[in-house]
Parts: sequence; structure tokens; C-alpha cells
Amino acid sequence: MRAGLEPVHFTTETDLLRSLRRRGFSLIIIDITEAPGSDDNIFSWLNYRSGDRTPTLVLSPTRSAELAALTLDSGADDFLVRPFEVIEFTARVNALIRRSAPAASRRTIEYAGFSLNRESTRFSYQGTPINLTPREFSMAWLFFSSPGVYISRETIGAVIWSTDSDIAGRTIEQHVYKLRKKLQIDPDRPVVMIRTAYNQGYRLELCKEAASGQHTADPDDYLPA
Repeated sequence: MRAGLEPVHFTTETDLLRSLRRRGFSLIIIDITEAPGSDDNIFSWLNYRSGDRTPTLVLSPTRSAELAALTLDSGADDFLVRPFEVIEFTARVNALIRRSAPAASRRTIEYAGFSLNRESTRFSYQGTPINLTPREFSMAWLFFSSPGVYISRETIGAVIWSTDSDIAGRTIEQHVYKLRKKLQIDPDRPVVMIRTAYNQGYRLELCKEAASGQHTADPDDYLPA
């Protein structure tokens, strides 16, 4: 491995996210201890981190083409199955660092008629602007980066607020409520919704009934996460 690299170990995704907001790293190595599902928070973070181009290597105990594809499509730069030879690991790390020159990052998201532009922080639906505060926009970007994926309050707090989850939790609920209201372009014909699941967090969903205008909100959608 290259001389001068000092490893920093994080035991949780939240600790990693908080540290990334305060300092830069040459490389991020994520060791998946067991095969995750597509709704794992690590993939939410990989999708969200479009403004950060630190190269990322994901280690996995599972040799799966589907998992490797999901990991790389979500934003990881390389995927390596454990166990591996040290010489291969070192070569991959060095190659990632060499290739980590600044690159164009994801600037826009288009989903279900909604459009987000990260550079201008513009949010719109079918061309009509929707006014969001800076943190509401960051939250919208996080949800629209990973539609259908539950994102925990801890991840939201670490990514957007970089603060204690208990403190951020109260604020998160208020911001989710306000964002929900702004996503209701037509309450009688909703296009997307933010669903809440106890102990899982929040996720953005496409309303299948939007075309017929017969969608009825589920009371569970608004329970605290």
C-alpha cells in the first residue's frame, strides 16, 4: 500500500458520514460483514454522495454478480470478494488512488416528473418550480437519489445535519412533514409520497394510483420513524 496512508476505522455508517463532513480522505473502504439487501443504508449513502468523489472500495464475503452490479451502480468504484490476496488488495487500492482525479459528479435527478438540479438547488415538477429551503433540498436529493429505499433517521441526520441523532430526530420529523406537503402538487392525485416505517426510517414511493386519482393515504405513512 502507498506510503503515507493512515487508516481510520469507523464501526458505524453514521460515524463515517459525520467524519466525511469534517475532513477529507484519499480512499474509503467499506467492509460488508454480511450480504446486504438493496435497501441497505450503505447504498443510500453511495447514491447520495454525488458531490463527493473520494474513491470507494467495497469488500464483501459474497461472490455475487448481482451484488457487485448493485454496489457499482450505486456509486462504488471497485468491489472485492473476501478472502483475497494482500497483493491484489494493495494493487486495487493504489489503482483507485491513482485514478481519483476530479471527475464530473451527478448534477441532476429526474423522477416521476420531478427535477432536481444540485448546482442551482432548483426543484421543480413538470417545469413548475417548488421552493425548498437548503436542508429541504438536501433531504429531497437524498430521497430522490434512492426511491423505494428506506433511509434511517441516523443516516439522514449524519448526512444533512452532522449532529446527534436524538437532536436531529426532532428536526428531521419537522422537515419530512414540510417536504411531504410540498410534494403534494395535487392532493387528490398524488404522484409520490414519503412513507414512514417504524425502526426503518423513511422512503420515497411512487403512487401507483396517481393516474386514476383514487389514492388514499395510509395512516401508517405518517407515524414517527
